[in-house]
Amino acid sequence: MLDLRFSETELERRRDHITDFIHEQATGAGVDGAVLGLSGGIDSTLVAHLTVEALGTEAVYGLVLPATVSSDHNMSDAERVAADLEISYDVIEIEPIVDSLLSAYPEAEGDHVAVGNARARVRAVLNYLVANHENRLVVGTGNRSEAAVGYFTKYGDGAVDCHPIGNLYKCQVRQLARHVGVPEELAEKTATAELWADQTDEDELGISYETLDSILATHIDGPLSTDATCRHLGVDAETVEMVRGMYEASEHKRHAPRAPAPLE
Repeated sequence: MLDLRFSETELERRRDHITDFIHEQATGAGVDGAVLGLSGGIDSTLVAHLTVEALGTEAVYGLVLPATVSSDHNMSDAERVAADLEISYDVIEIEPIVDSLLSAYPEAEGDHVAVGNARARVRAVLNYLVANHENRLVVGTGNRSEAAVGYFTKYGDGAVDCHPIGNLYKCQVRQLARHVGVPEELAEKTATAELWADQTDEDELGISYETLDSILATHIDGPLSTDATCRHLGVDAETVEMVRGMYEASEHKRHAPRAPAPLE
């Protein structure tokens, strides 16, 4: 696979670049601080560390938003991150809100994708409820790999004011997290959105992040053709085309909703 790791110098430059970005976003919006969802995963953990570096402990507020499908381990890790960074946070159970939605529309009961996306959107609503009330910026935790293949919920975890790690592939997220001092047991955790029981990112995507990152860097973001990517990475054409298919099918998720072109 392609080696996408940064050098030590590049890691420090990325760190400074992202913290400067967060500070500029908050200053430009005229807010008093930031709010972000803490899932216990590596993405939100890294963003929490960088946001504290950018704005200070007092300006960062965390929300831990467990559902019935959330593991105790991940929720414990989420609270651990808040405690380690000494930021204020709340724990709000979201399942009663999801149950209210299903009471209003029971036909969706049992549809794990629809209900899972509803959980993500409930979390977004709570993020903005707090942000609006406290004059804060909602800081996103999505990375470049997820964005490229649409592995996020539109108007859910994709509904934020800025994406500080949106230009980092998943492997680079883990590397930068280690660099800024995130404990190894958190940096190496299996990635899961936990929108339904026993979900993992790589099982749902059908590809490892290592392979996905390499294909994105060489074929989607890079100049290589499908055949050249196969030769360069030692992967089969079906895998490359699968990634391209996910990229093309999720194009609408990376842009504002379209309107008709103006009439002449």
